[in-house]
Amino acid sequence: MNHLTYRIILNPEPEGGYTVNVPGLPGCITYGESIDQAIEMAREAIEGYIELLKELGENIPDDSNSLEISLSIAS
Repeated sequence: MNHLTYRIILNPEPEGGYTVNVPGLPGCITYGESIDQAIEMAREAIEGYIELLKELGENIPDDSNSLEISLSIAS
């Protein structure tokens, strides 16, 4: 079994919960009411996305070689 790595971004929503975006898989977006649930929902969404890519015979992208840095800028 291959291990794939994906970066996820959790954005808090004004009404509560978190929207999760998986940048390495275009259109792979989900939601969870807590951070833990959002992460689990992301895992399920990624697994479903990968399964669909396999069924379609498409390449499966992976973020394992990505480098992400967050910068804070004073304004």
